[in-house]
Amino acid sequence: MKKVFSENFWKISSARPVNTFRKLVLISLVISGLISIIRFGDWWFREEHLGNLFLFIVLSATLWYGMLRLIIIWINYLGVSRPNFQEAPEGLSVAIFTTSSPGEPLSMFEKTLEACSKIDYPHTTYLLDDTKDSRFREVAEKYGAVWLELVGVPGAKAGKINAALKMTNEDFILVLDPDHVPFPEFLDQTLGFFSDPKVGFVQVSQGYYNQFRSFTAKAAAEQTYTFYGPTQMGMNGYNCAVAIGANCTFRREALESIGGHGIGLAEDLVTSIRIHAAGWKSIYHPVIVARGLVPEDFGSFCKQQLKWARGVHEVLFEEVPRLFSKLSFWQKLSYMTIGTYYLEGLVSLIYLLIPFLFFWFDLLPAKMYFVEFVEFGFPVLFFSTIIYFYVQQWLSFPSGESGLHWRGMVMKFACWPVYLMGFLLSLVNKKIPYIPTAKQAVQGKLSPFAKPLVVQIFLYLVTLVYVFYSRKFEMNEVEIIESAEITYGMLAFASIPFVLALISLYAVWESSQLEAESPWQEIPKQL
Repeated sequence: MKKVFSENFWKISSARPVNTFRKLVLISLVISGLISIIRFGDWWFREEHLGNLFLFIVLSATLWYGMLRLIIIWINYLGVSRPNFQEAPEGLSVAIFTTSSPGEPLSMFEKTLEACSKIDYPHTTYLLDDTKDSRFREVAEKYGAVWLELVGVPGAKAGKINAALKMTNEDFILVLDPDHVPFPEFLDQTLGFFSDPKVGFVQVSQGYYNQFRSFTAKAAAEQTYTFYGPTQMGMNGYNCAVAIGANCTFRREALESIGGHGIGLAEDLVTSIRIHAAGWKSIYHPVIVARGLVPEDFGSFCKQQLKWARGVHEVLFEEVPRLFSKLSFWQKLSYMTIGTYYLEGLVSLIYLLIPFLFFWFDLLPAKMYFVEFVEFGFPVLFFSTIIYFYVQQWLSFPSGESGLHWRGMVMKFACWPVYLMGFLLSLVNKKIPYIPTAKQAVQGKLSPFAKPLVVQIFLYLVTLVYVFYSRKFEMNEVEIIESAEITYGMLAFASIPFVLALISLYAVWESSQLEAESPWQEIPKQL
């Protein structure tokens, strides 16, 4: 993929301000979108549309699960806000924690620790190391960081953070992933918000510098643009912005009030919900003051998504019920919405099966004319698209992040088996190990995560042959005419995921051809 850096790529950037006029336009769009959904719902639940009762219930539950999430997203956008910036006061004691694990490239730490040493606000950087490699200590000391050897500490990254908390005394701690390169202004952009003694953590946006390396990397980055822009800004307006694993500055007192950093596959979300439940406020500042890495190959991306899917369900099934009564209404809604995100795997499977159940078993969930479905469903799609593009004015790096983000959509579909696996593992409480996301492309054969996509493509092609064969040789002219609309409507319905699967296989193939590189070596020397 062609490498494209704008001249401002390595400079601080932020979302545009929120004003009354822009909010009023957004409100009008959301109201219009809600009207289109109500109109669609009134049409959908007509008695004459009922086909197979069980499948109609399943399909309706699946469809309206998506509609409900869409409505919640729109309502969240209505809360979009930027916190009033405050200058960082002098004299605060600040620590930066970054962790190293066996197998991570030493040269990456050279760039990260060097950048930490250039952060303007006075601080102490700590390298929490369990590599048993003396070179990491040498690099840390070279750039003025304190080396803490934490070998064998349970709890992965979060465990090392908690161990380091007991060995340090700074009042504010920036948790920085080792693949993120901070800008000099980082702490100046976050510490001022702690002037409010109720603020427990300040989260900033994330940007990525290797997103041009592959289709997968660009898709992974695209999936984050809206989240780190209008989504988190909306959550900020409702005091339910969440902490992310990197670029989050914590008040030590807030962490200590919950017994330390949360441990788990989604340790950041665990920490976030516990801090909110303890009564602390959160701040989301939509500014890019660091850039990091996203997975470059399909297999690494799927492993990351599996870890997140399993971890998020841990929060949904364990943390949310336990802390539910201590959360505000919007916090409850937010964490439940986040916790059910990876149900997309089950939803996608149901949508995939509907056409095949019809063609192979003559099971039809709903009796609807395809033209009517388009007539009543198109307005929902129209306003969804308009709102999606409208809120992009609040992206954290508008000049480089605006657009359709179609690669991200493709990769989201490609991961439906991964999301489904994460959900099923959660139901049986099957644990999976915490594995750091690969920092370089993993070379090798085609990823085994692609197998469900291959099966899906094969099933579609076999079904296509079967449909045209049966219509040409087994049906009379009357049957062909009477079944034309439903047949071609179902084929169109099945063709969309077929095309998405084909594009996904391109990402799989491209990943097998990637050579491992060290993208941090190309970062400008002035950083």
